Amino acid sequence: MQQKTSTIFKSQFEEEVFQGLSEYPKHLSSKYFYDERGDKLFQDIMDMPEYYLTDCEFEILSTYKEEIARLFSAGTEEFNLVELGAGDGKKTKILLRYFSEQRINFTYLPIDISQNALDQLEKSVGEELPKVPVQTQQGTYFETLESINRLDHTKKVILFLGSNIGNLLHPQAIEFLKHIQELMQAGDLLFIGFDQKKHPQTILDAYNDAAGITEAFNKNVLARINKELDGNFDLDKFLHWEVYDPETGTAKSYLVAKESQTVRIEKLQLTVTFKPWETIHTEISQKYDNETVCWLAEKAGLQVETEFGDPQNQYKNYIFKKK
Repeated sequence: MQQKTSTIFKSQFEEEVFQGLSEYPKHLSSKYFYDERGDKLFQDIMDMPEYYLTDCEFEILSTYKEEIARLFSAGTEEFNLVELGAGDGKKTKILLRYFSEQRINFTYLPIDISQNALDQLEKSVGEELPKVPVQTQQGTYFETLESINRLDHTKKVILFLGSNIGNLLHPQAIEFLKHIQELMQAGDLLFIGFDQKKHPQTILDAYNDAAGITEAFNKNVLARINKELDGNFDLDKFLHWEVYDPETGTAKSYLVAKESQTVRIEKLQLTVTFKPWETIHTEISQKYDNETVCWLAEKAGLQVETEFGDPQNQYKNYIFKKK
């Protein structure tokens, strides 16, 4: 039984950590993997040979950039390229460079919760692609999209790359897509990546690499609790574990307690006990097929305009329009 107090939370991080570690089974959100160290670890993950998603999306954007440019700019003299969770923008720069070379009239609006990530992105785009107009947008996806709608009625093309939609179970994904759909005008487009179902071992290897980078990334949520909330997790006493269900297409990441232990989180006035082999669920990574993607779009009031895949169809980018 966890010790509960009338703690006054100073942040969403504090509240969600308290709640997640007080419930059974225990859980922590994957969005808390990310801080300065987590950002760097994720960049390292994207460079891993096992992490096929990055290479597949790079290949799709490079191969189809001309057709993508034609679809994005169709029916308008200019558009706003709005990217949700832009990060370092490495893949997006393939499109930015091509659009700039073709003198397509657009403005790049990267959205990210991290001002640090946006500052670095703005700096790198300014150095590498000085002709690309950039207006960084710090904040949450939906609040920022609402703000953009209020201030600017230019056609929007919304990017959501990296199969980040896969961090949501289907009901949550439908709500997420529905919310975006409600913030789209007629003519707006949503360009979104969906990792496809494939050999289960390929998926397991992508989330449990031999070098242990994904393990460090998963455990970074515990490191953040130690650093920011005065916790005393011993990271070596937890095992990174990945499972994949090929029937549902759901990959799940866990931290598994290797032994009985007690953890204290001072800022939350919380004591957490673990039995041997007890789990903390940290992430899901959903995989898809065409039927599932079309079903999600239909439920959210969207329709698939077209799709682009790598040669093996391991990964696909879809363009959705408002129905």
